[in-house]
Amino acid sequence: MKEYDIYIFDLDGTLLDTLQDLTASVNYALRQYGLPEHSVDDIRGFVGNGVRLLMERAVPQGAEHPEFEHIFATFRQYYMAHSLDTTKPYEGIPEMLKILKDRGCKLAVVSNKMMSATQDLIAHFFPQIDVAIGEHEDMGIHKKPAPDTVYEAMRQLDIPVPFPSDLSAVYVGDSDVDIQTAQNAGIPCISVLWGFRDRSFLITHGATTFIECPRELTC
Repeated sequence: MKEYDIYIFDLDGTLLDTLQDLTASVNYALRQYGLPEHSVDDIRGFVGNGVRLLMERAVPQGAEHPEFEHIFATFRQYYMAHSLDTTKPYEGIPEMLKILKDRGCKLAVVSNKMMSATQDLIAHFFPQIDVAIGEHEDMGIHKKPAPDTVYEAMRQLDIPVPFPSDLSAVYVGDSDVDIQTAQNAGIPCISVLWGFRDRSFLITHGATTFIECPRELTC
């Protein structure tokens, strides 16, 4: 596998298995309003575009539901209190990050997860990561697949955009959103096969480079 100077990672489905905690939080919010709950596989299909769209997909009538904003707020509050209940790194992730860090690579996370949750999870599990960027469109930084959060990560890493010719960067993720984000940011994408989307889905959405386990990124 080619070596890069800068590795930008997605979070959910790439570094962390968050699916059980997301499912529990969605279903908790739905229960409070007497709404039907969803299976883990349902939630797997809903994630990737930020928590608001996750809840729009989970709630009957979506954002048009008269109680949507209250349901969404309930989800956010519950998830912030329970985001560590079962969430854990995928096998081999901490070791892979250590190798990259020891090589002098710069490491960043760019996620559509809430900014506070993103930074809390990174601080808890991966203190070696230099920069963690979550959703904060309130600052005019649009979420993935827009390239804004990638550019913001570069800014915080003190890397100019467009990238200098003597530096190389790659985006590592598990979804179609990640592939589109990398394309929009003008960098290659490595698609992981242990996350929330399978190979056939990723190929359909333009993936060309795959890894089946984290250690392949360092070989």
